[in-house]
Amino acid sequence: MLRVAIPNKGTLAEPAAQMLREAGYRQRTDPKDLVCRDEANDVEFFYLRPKDIATYVGSGDLDLGITGRDLLIDSAAPAEEVVDLAFGRATFRFAARPDDIASVQELGGHRIATAYPGLVERHLDEAGVKAEVIRLDGAVENAVRLGVADVIADVVETGATLRQAGLVVFGEPLLRSSAVLVRRAGAPPHAQAEQLLRRLHGVLVARRYVMLAYDVPAGLLDRASGLTPGIESPTVSPLHREGWVAVQAMVLRDDVHRIMDELYDLGARAILVTNIHACRL
Repeated sequence: MLRVAIPNKGTLAEPAAQMLREAGYRQRTDPKDLVCRDEANDVEFFYLRPKDIATYVGSGDLDLGITGRDLLIDSAAPAEEVVDLAFGRATFRFAARPDDIASVQELGGHRIATAYPGLVERHLDEAGVKAEVIRLDGAVENAVRLGVADVIADVVETGATLRQAGLVVFGEPLLRSSAVLVRRAGAPPHAQAEQLLRRLHGVLVARRYVMLAYDVPAGLLDRASGLTPGIESPTVSPLHREGWVAVQAMVLRDDVHRIMDELYDLGARAILVTNIHACRL
């Protein structure tokens, strides 16, 4: 039976469970449950602290896990990213008082407070900078004001919280993180694991694409197909109305309204959009 770790709480928990439901897997109904067995798919899900997931997967106690890229790197566990799941996005930045520090190279000899010491130490090593990294659990924005540190490294969204603490970001981001599926580095192939991966890919594609259907004069088919090339090619069927064809093609969700407008201007009619709930490509 495949053993998979899922975040038990936090911002990644519900999106991870929802993605697995969309992929056809049973999930817990009681948030207090720590284990959920999906007998039909031969998978057992374990609900763990997000920070611990990479460690359990890296040790081989669990086969796969969903966690943040930041948590994977911070853990230094022998686990590897398999696929970006495109939710839970976060950007990690350094921040200090205005005009104190302007670049990573100026961090040498300074104190850096963070809840992600492994991630920060790796970034400093790559930059060839020696600094003291202080681990703080929870909010770190007040570390500079309280004299605990000279700099902080943390997730930055709008920057409003940092400004309230009298801090500004500097340098390039340490990391752009999101939820990822992880497995033990060098793990051998596993049939259920490959099936789960295919299903998750199917969910990712279904979320990005929609199915677009329309009728168009046969003489305009080439130009219409240029707007809707599909994944392989569009599906084309003759209509009872002579000289017209029906076309179906997958298009990016973000582009669909622009494409519909261009098709209508071209001469296409009966333009319909339907969601894709699952797919295999």
